Amino acid sequence: MAIILPTDKIKGRHRDRLAIVYIRQSTLQQVGHNQESTRLQYGLVDRARQFGWAAERIVVIDDDLGRSGSSAETRPGFQRLVAEVGLGRVGIVMGAEVSRLARSCRDWYQLLEICAQFDTLIADANGVCDPAAYNDRLLLGLKGTMSEAELHVLKGRLQAGRWAKARRGELFFNLPRGYVRRPSGDIAFDPDEQVQATIRLLFDVFERRRTINGVLAYCVTHGIDLPQRAHSGPNKGELEWHRPNRFTLTGMLTNPAYAGAYVYGRRRSDGRRTSELPGAGRFLGEKEGMVLLRDHRPAYIDWETHEGICAQVARNRTDYAGVSRGGPSLLAGLVVCGRCGLRMATVYPDGGRYLRYACSRDAMNYGAPVCQSLSGRALDALVEMLILRALEPVAVEASLQLAEDIELERGALHRQWRQRLERARYEADRARRQFDAVEPENRLVARSLERQWEQALSDELMLKAEHERFLATQPMPLTDEEREAIRSLTTDIPALWHAPTTTAHDRQTIARTILERVVVTVEGETELVRVECHWAGSERTEHQLIRPVKELRQLSGCGELMSCIQTLHATKLKAPAIADILNAEGWHPPKPSVPTSSETAAC
Repeated sequence: MAIILPTDKIKGRHRDRLAIVYIRQSTLQQVGHNQESTRLQYGLVDRARQFGWAAERIVVIDDDLGRSGSSAETRPGFQRLVAEVGLGRVGIVMGAEVSRLARSCRDWYQLLEICAQFDTLIADANGVCDPAAYNDRLLLGLKGTMSEAELHVLKGRLQAGRWAKARRGELFFNLPRGYVRRPSGDIAFDPDEQVQATIRLLFDVFERRRTINGVLAYCVTHGIDLPQRAHSGPNKGELEWHRPNRFTLTGMLTNPAYAGAYVYGRRRSDGRRTSELPGAGRFLGEKEGMVLLRDHRPAYIDWETHEGICAQVARNRTDYAGVSRGGPSLLAGLVVCGRCGLRMATVYPDGGRYLRYACSRDAMNYGAPVCQSLSGRALDALVEMLILRALEPVAVEASLQLAEDIELERGALHRQWRQRLERARYEADRARRQFDAVEPENRLVARSLERQWEQALSDELMLKAEHERFLATQPMPLTDEEREAIRSLTTDIPALWHAPTTTAHDRQTIARTILERVVVTVEGETELVRVECHWAGSERTEHQLIRPVKELRQLSGCGELMSCIQTLHATKLKAPAIADILNAEGWHPPKPSVPTSSETAAC
């Protein structure tokens, strides 16, 4: 790989900045097998030295080895490259060719624009280009377009070959449960009779119960596991039995392979998946290009039965869209079950009139009992009170004091850096004085002192570069105006929190800023709930919440309460008088109108 040496494009101002050598291979297989290409890319470091860059100013970015260049979103190395160029620290960007830097015109032209703005050159195998110059910009743009077109051509050829093989029924992936491939290549039923019986039982149960949940509940009740042949590893081909779940059963019951058909292309690949739009990936119909070859393999059910099952599954889906994400829940996504450690779901029953947090993932996916659940409004009220208390002026003053302590610690670090820079500067000056003091005729000593001087200068430059990177990672200190603004805002925080202009999204943002998660543990079926708040900064606090329950017998002190009521009733007191006495003594009904809480010491 020969790079044409530059004539007049590389200036001293470019050499005063960094030379970044960007290295990328598209896949891990290429990294492992195409080692010559990787070796040639690392060889660009020597080319940078030939261009006049000192070794300490050459930075190699190889974070993207094994990553595709079709997008910058999954390439941290390319993002780091763009950031360094945008900060004005880079004099030249070197890559083996344009396709190594980007396979997308969007990412390529972004890099060109930033390089042109900050006077950064781009070098590849054919020479050095200045993105700010018209002719060079035109050449680089054509190279980027050709690189992107090449990627589309390669993908098109691969997809055409894949579809041609699928139309012949020869494109195989892992076989579904209940099938094996013979040495001859033919597909047959699994030779294990229990496997065949289990597969047929699932379809029979669905014919009776007509729902996926019904099949899952039947399997859980009768202890029926699902068979699976290992696809890889040392146990490849051996029979394994796994716990049934909703997703596996849905895939099995709606898979046309069990009706003896070969199908390819049931699901469309849609780029909107990454944009979180509903319906980004959907199943295709037979008339929309799906490959469907019937009677391709032995069948567990006939085709009419398969179509009936798919139609029934479609009818079972509710048309009610429910409450959209981003609802009024303050802690959606932050509540964690204290029993099993799973994240609790946010549920809005009765069309959003109520709010609950439920640990129901195992119940939905595996047919297990609901782990625990509680009223969301009671928990939100407790955490809201804690958040407002944390934002009180006293707490903010403590935070400001902590910021000052951090500033003092940061000042000590800056003093250390200043001393290190001063020492490096002294060593360079000392080496210069020693070189100046030697007699020019004594070349043996002069050459040795010259090397020491160059090494001292190189060490000083490297230390300065490290200091610049250290300063770039340090946040700016708070100004006096910012501190005073924070103090003035704290007096109005409760009013701002409850103001009509403050949306649920605003409150959720505040909660996610100062809370990492909220661990909730319900004590049995009682009204007592232990709440553990994990705050930002690794601080934890424990609190006890009294949740509303359905029945009186669920109260932890139900027996003692009934005894007290009977004693008061024996004294001929009326119900209102008994209620007043119980309220005065601290008793509460199963569904208190105002949730109460008590707090314990922080962990």
